[in-house]
Amino acid sequence: MNDKNRNLVLRVVSAVVLLPGVLYLLYLGGYPTAALLGFAAAACTREYLLITLKELNPISWATIALSALMPAVIVWRPGDATALIAAAIGAVLFSAWVWHLLNGPLQEGTQRTAHLLTAFIYGHGGLAALMAIRNLEEGGWWVVVALVITWGNDTSAYFFGRFLGKHKLYPEVSPSKSWEGFFGGFVGAIGFMLIQRQFFAPFLTVVDCVFLGLCGSLLGPAGDLCESMLKRAYGVKDSGNIIPGHGGMLDRVDALIFNAPMVLLYVQFLRPAMLA
Repeated sequence: MNDKNRNLVLRVVSAVVLLPGVLYLLYLGGYPTAALLGFAAAACTREYLLITLKELNPISWATIALSALMPAVIVWRPGDATALIAAAIGAVLFSAWVWHLLNGPLQEGTQRTAHLLTAFIYGHGGLAALMAIRNLEEGGWWVVVALVITWGNDTSAYFFGRFLGKHKLYPEVSPSKSWEGFFGGFVGAIGFMLIQRQFFAPFLTVVDCVFLGLCGSLLGPAGDLCESMLKRAYGVKDSGNIIPGHGGMLDRVDALIFNAPMVLLYVQFLRPAMLA
């Protein structure tokens, strides 16, 4: 068995072992879901900081801890969550500036502050959006929608690219991705959405399936490529090694953290306007 096939087997085994627990915590909602997403947010923030800054100091750990709390804030005070998250962003920015002003290095203080703020927003933003989705009416189903779009696109793109891929999509950023895989992702995202509608979620309309599938097939790969750009810029192969066969947490949720805010905006604003 070559390395590529061995890694595929490891990915499948990891998914089979971890997926039931992840889905169960998402099903429970409330603080159990917040704990799951908070752990993922902290892991993403930590990985970003290790990639960019190569070390973790006290202000880094404080930023990681604050990322972990953001999904719980949405459960604790849903009506005030936007204001509290905005205040947290301000707190990270202020604390990072003051930390580097007092502790240096002065020449790198602005760059390091920018990385801390980006790590905080990038690390928790999409996952907090997923928590906000879970808090909506029928939120559990809309979380499944976000997962189906993301995983359907990613899985189809992988296999279309593996067996049919000939034309490179963006070799400077991700040499393994192909145009065939990219367009195969559209088929998977929309197809799995239609299957979900047929058998599990009849409240979905065909417009829901097509619109969300199309948007997810653009935003998901964009999230993947942006994370690849980050890793390539800093000479890193994987963002971490937290999930066997999948690399780091960012490697696993890079597409989801772009798709989740889109699903939240669609469900809260665009869909009600379309159905009115």
